[in-house]
Amino acid sequence: MAALAQHTLAAPAPAEKADGYWIGVWRRLRRDPVAMVALAVIVALILMAILAPYLAPADPLRGQSLRRLRPIGTAGFPLGTDELGRDMLSRLIWGARLSLFMGITPVILAFFVGSAIGITAGYAGGRVGTVIMRTIDVFYAFPSVLLAVALSGALGSGTGNALVSLTVVFVPQIARVAEAVTTQVRQRDYVEAARASGAGPVTIVRVHVLGNVLGPIFVYATSLISVSMILASGLSFLGLGVQPPNPEWGLMLNTLRTAIYVQPWLAALPGVMIFFTSIAFNLLADGLRNAMDVKQ
Repeated sequence: MAALAQHTLAAPAPAEKADGYWIGVWRRLRRDPVAMVALAVIVALILMAILAPYLAPADPLRGQSLRRLRPIGTAGFPLGTDELGRDMLSRLIWGARLSLFMGITPVILAFFVGSAIGITAGYAGGRVGTVIMRTIDVFYAFPSVLLAVALSGALGSGTGNALVSLTVVFVPQIARVAEAVTTQVRQRDYVEAARASGAGPVTIVRVHVLGNVLGPIFVYATSLISVSMILASGLSFLGLGVQPPNPEWGLMLNTLRTAIYVQPWLAALPGVMIFFTSIAFNLLADGLRNAMDVKQ
């Protein structure tokens, strides 16, 4: 984790304008064709989720038992129907809403909470930083999947409890990266000069620290979105996340598992969506990390 923080830490000099730095990051990112394809896929998925009422050809909750498990390519149902006779294309389109929401929201919440904890621990150092990080290590010691399942099981099934569980899972990971990069920035000459000139801790953190540590933390948080989507889908698959009849890719995998011997390609469609979405977020995170590494 610390190695990742060191690799992604590409802190612009204090005198450099933030706008100029981020414009340079965007220019370097545009020269990465893989990252741009991944970004295009993510934008298309987000637009599909937003425009689901206009793109879906049928009601995702309405089914007919007489047309259940129609194969891919059936007239009127290009991607077939599920175990209750509901249009798979419509459910995949609508499922992008909950799947992306469950994948992105916990990471955003963990980004703010974990960054605040890590930056505080990294800048304070000493006993304060030690106490904070040892407390974080208690949660970090558990595997992500086990911790997410345990918290969701304790809190109960449902979308809200799943969001809380996933947020708690990612806060320690982001906090450790935030603490590592803040510790590096705290030792820079311009921070020491600001401290010697009489600037207070709040001013130093706001002016000299935040601008140099939020970028690496953001890149790392972006890489966690794919993990969050897989964990959220896993919780829904186990019945601890999104509840039926709401369309969500992980829940659709669960309900279609009994059809794998009858219509295996149909049952694999939600998993394909999860796979490509996760890969897109991973590739975008790699592109951002390379674009922010000004040493390259």
